[in-house]
Amino acid sequence: MAAFREHITVSSMLGLGYGVAATTLLGYSPAEAAVGGVIAGIGGMLPDLDIPTGRPGQEIFSLTAAVAPLVLVGHILKWSKLPVNTEIMILLMLWLYVMIRYGLAWLVNKFSVHRGMFHSLPAMLIAAESVYLVYPNHNVTVKLLMACGVSLGFFSHLFLDEVYSVGWTGPIPNLKKSFGTAIKLSGHTLGPTLFTYALLLAMTLLVGEQSGIIGPPVQTPGDPIIGQEEKLKRETAAPPIVQQAAIPEAEQTDAPLFR
Repeated sequence: MAAFREHITVSSMLGLGYGVAATTLLGYSPAEAAVGGVIAGIGGMLPDLDIPTGRPGQEIFSLTAAVAPLVLVGHILKWSKLPVNTEIMILLMLWLYVMIRYGLAWLVNKFSVHRGMFHSLPAMLIAAESVYLVYPNHNVTVKLLMACGVSLGFFSHLFLDEVYSVGWTGPIPNLKKSFGTAIKLSGHTLGPTLFTYALLLAMTLLVGEQSGIIGPPVQTPGDPIIGQEEKLKRETAAPPIVQQAAIPEAEQTDAPLFR
């Protein structure tokens, strides 16, 4: 199994290359590319959340607890219809920090096992979809940049664990017991596997709804979506100032010119 240093080094280098490619080849802004690269670097630590008492778990839970409130507070205010003021925002951010740093870490420590479903391809997709859903930007391509970034870092962790599961003590490779426990589609027990796929299905439906693939088209600021008939009416209708200035035909023929 690769150590924390190897994981964070590889994912950071991949994040650097990912950010450079995003801005030079794909046309993203330097700020967007930089954030995507950082998210890719962080993604390299995510599979080790199943050991929250270890260094990777402590680092990622602390970082998530510090950053997540900044991203989630807007969504919570929107969903809960709470009044938007400074005090409510401060209380929400403090509550989110405590819940993530201690509550979520306790739950993961209690119900997860190392090299369980956290080390799997479905978990990688859940991480990517989570970033897509919560990233505070209406631009789909930017959200995809961030989601693909965390997938890149996450997969690098799984790949390294599989590489380190092969021993080369001689000319013939020796497969360790841990081989096949990282890049996998299911776990050894049915319950965690079913839960992971149920969560993945729920996240996929949310992504489809937010992106407009499922349900009615999503209306984004500055780009209203209207039907074809309504659009044709708007294009052919006279401007309001013309409508106000126009004199009905009956008045033009029947009414005297001077009163």
